[in-house]
Amino acid sequence: MLTAYGNGTLFGESYGDGPVRVLWLHGWGRSSGDFREAATALADAGVASVALDLPGFGSSPLPTVAGGARHYAELVAPLLEELGPTPLVLVGHSFGGRIATVLAARYPERVSGVVLTGVPLIRSLGKSSSPLRYRVIKALAKRGLIGADAMERARQRYGSADYRNASGILRDVLVASVNESYDDELAAITTPTTFVWGAEDTAAPLAMATQAATLMATPPTMVTITSLGHFVPTQAPNALVAAALGYCS
Repeated sequence: MLTAYGNGTLFGESYGDGPVRVLWLHGWGRSSGDFREAATALADAGVASVALDLPGFGSSPLPTVAGGARHYAELVAPLLEELGPTPLVLVGHSFGGRIATVLAARYPERVSGVVLTGVPLIRSLGKSSSPLRYRVIKALAKRGLIGADAMERARQRYGSADYRNASGILRDVLVASVNESYDDELAAITTPTTFVWGAEDTAAPLAMATQAATLMATPPTMVTITSLGHFVPTQAPNALVAAALGYCS
């Protein structure tokens, strides 16, 4: 059932009866529908949950201010109270996992467990993966030596698929997010956490998850799914259900 939250600033699908125990947060360019199968299974097990459409995706309106996952966490934070007095299990995929990480670090009293999957939690410190030609065009654009149309053509040619598909404020949100790293939040999390990862994930490689785990004061439980890539919520929903149930007892 589609429900409005935050005075109509957020929408989400609610599943099951009784107090909400789990909040599902989807990835970039996705929607609450990614968690439909998992949330249904959770409801069948007697646990109510809400799968949120993040601002600018699904049924939720665009944010009014551009910002990364830290800003989105502040937009979502009021739901931690609005959904009821029971601390929530946060299940986050990719971009939604970044938000869940920030929420768990900032509001530990409102979070009983965290399940992360396919989340780019730390920024690579290696060389830029952007082609040299693109970096040169960006530098020229900053100096006003080429126009906006030429810059946009370069973005469409060299940018990631997510970047090419984004426009307006969501493009600014994406740029802000990919430049964030969550080392401080990871170190601050005291809530029990599980990483559920596809071994073949190329968007957020397993090695990144392993490195992120070393930054946490309490190491997370690691669940690796062989022969699976980035889209655990739709391809292995039962793995997320099992992890979430572990924090709902």
